[in-house]
Amino acid sequence: MAKIHFDVRHHFDQPTKVVWDELVDWERHADWIPATKMEVKPGDPTEAGYEFTARSGFGPLALVDTMRVLSCTWNDAGESGDCQVEKIGPILYGQAGFTVKPDGSGCVVDWIEEIEVRRVPQFLAPIAAWLGATGFKQGMKSLAKLLAKRSSQSER
Repeated sequence: MAKIHFDVRHHFDQPTKVVWDELVDWERHADWIPATKMEVKPGDPTEAGYEFTARSGFGPLALVDTMRVLSCTWNDAGESGDCQVEKIGPILYGQAGFTVKPDGSGCVVDWIEEIEVRRVPQFLAPIAAWLGATGFKQGMKSLAKLLAKRSSQSER
């Protein structure tokens, strides 16, 4: 089992709450994470214990990633949020999370993954970490474009 750590930081030109709301809307992750479909259940997606599943890839090559919310807290006074999830299998185990904080005229997201990947030997961990970080960097860029597009459409 490979132990993997990576973190990604991305600046958004959008208000902190707008980015937070998008990040905790698990179903909408499919809008900005390439080749991903989400399975969500009714309920509060920020409530501890809420479970959801991401399927990234194609057909039998899709990676199934089931997660459970450990904590997800928005702070109105600080206009910031922190969300932690537990990866509960069947391939990925460990924790992931993100913080959203004001930064200049927008905000910054810090995304961290501390996971173990079944069926991947440890010597491949650096490659898997690079792939994970690269995927999340691309996802953050896609999310920024999506939010900018929505913002310009709502201004019309």
